[in-house]
Amino acid sequence: MADPTYTPPAVWSADTVSGGRFASINRPTSGAREEKALPSGDHPFQLHSLATPNGVKVTIMLEELLELGHSGAEYDAYTVNIGDGEQFTSGFVDINPNSKIPALIDQSGDTPFRVFESGAILLHLAEKFSEFLPTDPAARAEVMSWVFWQVGTGPFIGGGFGHFYAYAPEKYEYPINRYAMETKRIFDVADKRLAKTRFLGGDEYTIADIANFPWLAPFVWGKIYNEAKTFLSIDEYENVARWVHEINARPAVKRGKIVNKVWGDDNAQLRERHSAADFDGKTLD
Repeated sequence: MADPTYTPPAVWSADTVSGGRFASINRPTSGAREEKALPSGDHPFQLHSLATPNGVKVTIMLEELLELGHSGAEYDAYTVNIGDGEQFTSGFVDINPNSKIPALIDQSGDTPFRVFESGAILLHLAEKFSEFLPTDPAARAEVMSWVFWQVGTGPFIGGGFGHFYAYAPEKYEYPINRYAMETKRIFDVADKRLAKTRFLGGDEYTIADIANFPWLAPFVWGKIYNEAKTFLSIDEYENVARWVHEINARPAVKRGKIVNKVWGDDNAQLRERHSAADFDGKTLD
């Protein structure tokens, strides 16, 4: 049991066991821990990811582009199992020095290049294919504001509330209350916006919705952080629920949710994706 009267030392060092779900892989340093090349396919985009909320942003985006007929958005998706530390292999660190999923290689041109951070990937794909991002300056600014709102709020939901409520080895009132309050405030912001507009950016579905949906939807479904839906009274946010159900009905969203998924029902997992045929026979809900 951790000491509730803990006093931080003058200089911190990583000489104690922190516990928690990811304690075995957490370190205060960056860089590769193992020499291992990444697999690669022939499609224009090579995605290395996992079906966490940040990973699902990108697979939904790619599937939405393919749904619109953009054959240039074809991609190979390879699973990076972060629980096993695969994000610290040399190949992955080369495409994301921050060792976080997702990371993308764009090899559609003469010289392949990397794009890392989910928000950056969404923006890159939206601009490349001229989809899901308005060209009108005011409308574009609104959409981009909601995209970066998600980038800024996600850590409070995941690393804050999710960690202390579901993953930390001990339960402490202060951090759980602190991040529960912030997560409910975030939901309230979204709910009030969606009381006025069909989608977050306005009347059209955009990357603002693609960025936020994978983070907010699991709370509505009760499929994230144990009993978080009940604990946070998520049913209060009726406008968020309406938005979640509308987006979840999109075929591309149903496909994107299972790419690089390695847990749950085997028939709702797609550990690697290389063509549309890989979805045949899969459960898409």
